[in-house]
Amino acid sequence: MSGEPDDGPITGPGTVGQAPYEVVLVTGISGSGKSVALHALEDAGFFCVDNLPPELLREFLRLESQRSERRVAIAVDSRSASSLPQLMPLLDQLRGEGVLIRSIFLDSSSDTLVRRFSETRRLHPLSHETGDAIDRHRALVDAIELERELLAELREVSTIIDTSQLRPAQLRSWIHNLVHAPGNRFTLVFESFAFKHGVPLDADYVFDVRVLPNPYYIRELRPLNGRDSPVANYLQAQPEVGEMLSQIESFLARWLPAFEADQRSYLTVAIGCTGGQHRSVYFVEMLARWFDSRAITLVRHRELDAKD
Repeated sequence: MSGEPDDGPITGPGTVGQAPYEVVLVTGISGSGKSVALHALEDAGFFCVDNLPPELLREFLRLESQRSERRVAIAVDSRSASSLPQLMPLLDQLRGEGVLIRSIFLDSSSDTLVRRFSETRRLHPLSHETGDAIDRHRALVDAIELERELLAELREVSTIIDTSQLRPAQLRSWIHNLVHAPGNRFTLVFESFAFKHGVPLDADYVFDVRVLPNPYYIRELRPLNGRDSPVANYLQAQPEVGEMLSQIESFLARWLPAFEADQRSYLTVAIGCTGGQHRSVYFVEMLARWFDSRAITLVRHRELDAKD
């Protein structure tokens, strides 16, 4: 018997007629929440492995398929930097063999990452201990930028979640929503946000609705949000609101087929207003309702979810 590894298709007992073999690849910038994401996936019924070297991925999946394990989550990051060039071709091969692979990339702003590492006193995997505080800060920033370069190609083909403003409970919820959406259909993500807290890093398109009438300045509407009927009724009565909403809907409807034809599996559309409570929330709810029959739609309210 040969001792060479088998590079053939991944199969296992009972493969025929079973649900597709499902793999979630969790990657992203160190400090952006991969541990939280893996715990969320474990709660969702995935068998999770952290920091698996890419060169072991095929053999690991083969072993799990023989155990009839159908849902696996694997974290891969810059700790396997020397092996990362092997990962993209391998993912293409596995997809060609019918393995359903969903890649989730967690990202955060550099300022947020620096603060998190400073608070936890952890060392970035690509940085090294240096003398004074200034040198340590510079080394950390340099390590973050290097990691962005190493993972740039993988980021381009992944579903991105910006965790800069997210609490762990929010991230767990968003992960659950992603993995419960059918992985073989185009997914359209609508996300509301407040410009005062920054534009989401995961947005493919950003629309600014701050120019529209603001319910915040109406006393009885201020404590409500865009999901509440009084706010929705107020916004529906404003002609410019309907005009902008229609134009955004037309733009997306025109270009969605092009994104699907380009083999994109998801598109994130971010709608921003001043506080992320009224106008942006209303737009996201309306757009998700309109596109629900054309794609898998997910709704995220960055500021509202933070309060739940």
